Amino acid sequence: MNRIIAILSCIMCLHIPEGYSQNGNWPLFHGNSALTGSISFELQSSPVLLWSLATGESTGSSPVINDGMIFFGTGKGNLICAGNDGKIIWKSPCGGALDAPPLAFERKIMIGSSEGIFRAFDEATGKQLWSYQTDNQIAGSANAWTGGTDKGIIFGSYDYFLHCVDPATGKMKWKTETENYVNGTPAVSGGIVVFGGCDGMIRIVDAMTGKEKDTAEIGVYIAASPALSENRAYFGDYDGNFYCLDLKTHRIIWKVPATDNSGAVLGIPAVHGNYIVIGNEDKNVYCYNATTGKSIWKYRTNGRITGSAVISPSGVLFGSTDGNIYILNLADGQKIWSFNTGSPVSSTPAVISGRFYFLTQDGRLLAFGTKPQ
Repeated sequence: MNRIIAILSCIMCLHIPEGYSQNGNWPLFHGNSALTGSISFELQSSPVLLWSLATGESTGSSPVINDGMIFFGTGKGNLICAGNDGKIIWKSPCGGALDAPPLAFERKIMIGSSEGIFRAFDEATGKQLWSYQTDNQIAGSANAWTGGTDKGIIFGSYDYFLHCVDPATGKMKWKTETENYVNGTPAVSGGIVVFGGCDGMIRIVDAMTGKEKDTAEIGVYIAASPALSENRAYFGDYDGNFYCLDLKTHRIIWKVPATDNSGAVLGIPAVHGNYIVIGNEDKNVYCYNATTGKSIWKYRTNGRITGSAVISPSGVLFGSTDGNIYILNLADGQKIWSFNTGSPVSSTPAVISGRFYFLTQDGRLLAFGTKPQ
């Protein structure tokens, strides 16, 4: 009996790491370990461009924010740390391209590369602390879990494995094999890790051990990541289908089938209350009812939507490869604000109270907010 109680207590302790405060930090891709992209505060109705940092290096990464610094990778393999003033603090070379967003965890910045190496750097100095070698490229961002005194950093690789390493040393804790590339970011909630892959499966594994608990066969490439909310996983596939999976029964609750004009779903759904917002390569952003999967609205841009949106209590923020950044009204999808960056935007924004950041494909970091009086 004592053993059972101890195990249950350990599982209940598994939570999003401390310091993941959306008001001041955005330390991982899509804002939190469940990858919901939801914020509790409102977006500005008329933000202005505060500054632009040109790196001269193309990028497919997205920014993260921790301790007043912004971190992102470039196609030339540089991990960059910028300050709130739009100036580079440090730059660390990593060899291969850094297409995934980094992860900020316990004063370390961690990122995987196209050469299959996952590295950790000191947040303040950019000094490399450790590295971990996989057998193929790493295209997705990492996530983190803590359980009591135990901790793990998890990420996928094209070597067909989901890897978990110790954040202090970079030593492997476990790895779980799949049947094809693992491209997206694993989502974490309630002691489980949920992720998809190019084998057309959604897999549910124990965060502490990596032991597979169950699978849901979708049958189509899953290039992006699920968002977890209220014991449900929301995700899209490469054909443009969109799903809601019950994490208790491991059955599909509803499915929005792709149409003849659908493109791939490459972003993570944003979930806030009973609203779900997801972009599509067909140039549309869609909003659905979380309970039923019924369409609420859609908004068309002039470019593919490959990044992920962020939802506030009344707004939706996202970028498009048409070069524009948009804020829409969450209730009806009407445009509130837009800004033309002059370059395609495939990144997902990093959002803190009073300010948000985007990367353009030509390698500019843009900061938006309200100018001081």
